[in-house]
Amino acid sequence: MKPLIKLMLIIAGMFAATFLIVKFTGLLTIEQIEAWLVAARSLSPLYVGSIVALLLFADLFVAVPTLTVTVLSGFFLGHALGAAAALSGLMLAGISGYWLSRFFGDALLSFLIRDPDKIEEIRTAFNHHGFVMILLSRAVPILPEVTACLAGMTRMKFIRFLLAWTVSSVPYAAVAAYAGAISSIDNPTPGILIAIGISCFLWLMWFTYHRNQKSAD
Repeated sequence: MKPLIKLMLIIAGMFAATFLIVKFTGLLTIEQIEAWLVAARSLSPLYVGSIVALLLFADLFVAVPTLTVTVLSGFFLGHALGAAAALSGLMLAGISGYWLSRFFGDALLSFLIRDPDKIEEIRTAFNHHGFVMILLSRAVPILPEVTACLAGMTRMKFIRFLLAWTVSSVPYAAVAAYAGAISSIDNPTPGILIAIGISCFLWLMWFTYHRNQKSAD
């Protein structure tokens, strides 16, 4: 399990580096995202949905505030369309991350982890814990992208990955978009409370899973 955690931290560090670059250069801010969505709404809901989907897909390469974008999607498009746009981006990011890592993962694994025995240990550990890790990954920023890449690198069966990613993403998109849909500029409290509730619930699930794993060991 330790080699898997080490690899996760390395990959998370790579994603975190993009967050720091975006943060300190001001390349992508929440204010900019809101301005793009406001401008797009004046043209067509299709443009708003496309921007949301592209931003959430881009999260695979450059850190994007996923929860904020999903909430804004619900605010600008309403619950159903907002959830659909967000889910499109989340699914595209996850599937792309899986297949890119599946194609290039062996080379990256060999570069990061020199010991073949530890590579095999990583694959075994992720195949054992990976499904639940993907399910609960949205409790922590960056972790969804990390688990999608690990699924590809460790050659988790695509159907199994897709099931876990879908079960994780559908309720997340639906609830977060609903939070945006029932909020307004004058009263953002419902969205804020639901967003906090999502994070707390997922953290509770992580805590419960970790405690059960320690008891089993």
